[in-house]
Amino acid sequence: MLTKKQSELLRFINERLKEAGVPPSFDEMKEALDLRSKSGIHRLIIALEERGFIRRLPNRARALEVLKLPEASTPSPARARRFEPSVIEGNLGRVRPSASVEDEARGVVSIPVMGRIAAGTPISALQSRSHSVGLPPDMLPAGEHYALEVRGDSMIEAGILDSDTVIIRRQDTGETGDIVVALIDDEEATLKRLRKRGASIALEAANPAYETRIFGPDRVQIQGKLVSLIRRY
Repeated sequence: MLTKKQSELLRFINERLKEAGVPPSFDEMKEALDLRSKSGIHRLIIALEERGFIRRLPNRARALEVLKLPEASTPSPARARRFEPSVIEGNLGRVRPSASVEDEARGVVSIPVMGRIAAGTPISALQSRSHSVGLPPDMLPAGEHYALEVRGDSMIEAGILDSDTVIIRRQDTGETGDIVVALIDDEEATLKRLRKRGASIALEAANPAYETRIFGPDRVQIQGKLVSLIRRY
């Protein structure tokens, strides 16, 4: 599955190829998706190429070929109103724990694992449900929950390691000191400790090798709070 940004970019490239016979420039893609930098477009193109949706043709500038389209694509960004972004595909408000018969028999709650989240340099979270994990109800506070697989080492001093699975309670606010899923500039998702500094928001790593990043409040959306962690040895 693709993120909304990836799907929008794919549709935009495909429509431009059909209309003009050539792919759009990076500047045109950046403007169409309302991104702040070309680096965001570069990351989206790499993600689409890795997932087999496009191919970059060698020795030709701006040469992109669309190999396939997702079954349910979002409208082209040039023709659609700006959407409300979400780390998880669709809307986190629709994520519900779904218990299997086996889970119910064991007295556990089934939590959907929705993809990967960065604990390091921000990466786009995968937006597809890959599998589920079962947890005893007493390990979960009230609310709706989803799980993400951690990639990176920036939260190691908080006890969060690469390949851990974090359990996230869906919420759109956080308090200073909370470890949260944060969406930056509608583009990148990361797992960091939240610090409020006046009108600004700081996303703080738990590893001295990484710098604290500070943003205006309009650039960061909180999409959940860490409530539990699973580690396999």
